[in-house]
Amino acid sequence: MFKSYCKEKALLIDQCLDKFVPADNSAVSVILESMRYSLFAGGKRLRPILLMAAADAVGGKGERFLNVACGLEMIHTYSLIHDDLPAMDNDDYRRGKPTNHKVYGDGLAILAGDALLTAAFETMLKQEDVEAKNLLKVIREISFAAGPYGMVGGQAIDLASEGKTIDMDTVKFMHQAKTGALFKAAIRAGAILANASKDQVELLSTFADNFGLAFQITDDILDVIGSQDKIGKPVGSDIRNHKATYVTLYSLDEAHNMAQQAVDNAVKALEPFGSEAVILREMVNYLITRDS
Repeated sequence: MFKSYCKEKALLIDQCLDKFVPADNSAVSVILESMRYSLFAGGKRLRPILLMAAADAVGGKGERFLNVACGLEMIHTYSLIHDDLPAMDNDDYRRGKPTNHKVYGDGLAILAGDALLTAAFETMLKQEDVEAKNLLKVIREISFAAGPYGMVGGQAIDLASEGKTIDMDTVKFMHQAKTGALFKAAIRAGAILANASKDQVELLSTFADNFGLAFQITDDILDVIGSQDKIGKPVGSDIRNHKATYVTLYSLDEAHNMAQQAVDNAVKALEPFGSEAVILREMVNYLITRDS
């Protein structure tokens, strides 16, 4: 059920993204081409799918909120383009393909990221059939999660920490901001858009915190034991860049145990929900076994 759900939703998301970032022959075709190159490079669409699954979990219909979901994917994609740049992680491959700057050059890659971030908010504001106060609340939360106290702030700490010894509290905060914040915003957004109760939003927030933690720990593990063919980029980049991770600060076995505990905590947060939350349960359990 989980795989078919994700496949079905990913197709809807791709159709929506194709509408908002079309291929054309206008004067700006080159920037659209660069944007589309990364948007359609084979991403899992995890964040927009989480938004829809969270809406489903509280009795809503996640497919109704495609515009907000697509805006999230645009923000995520922009962050990957910029993260791969020589001034950041300096990665040559993403999802098994040359990174955006390797194909279009640094300048156009920066502009493609800028354009996706800007277009994301235009896309979200086109969402229909949602109470205005809920839509504004969601966009505010997503903006915060993507900004200096969220994803961008986490990336800044990551850059400043290269080659330095940092403690686990800093690592946790960095990843909570860099990776976890957008996951949490996606899950809370789905719940809020679907008119969830305050208690439901809080439970899903706890789920989101643990989902983000499990995702980051398993990401650190895959950087050590993963396959380049499956994860789509060279393994061992964290070690080469002298980055502190859950594996380098603890051990591989301890990291596995921490990931499992986070998954267990996430599943526990979903206990008050019924069968509508089955996709969220399957998604977080998938993190333990994922290979990409």
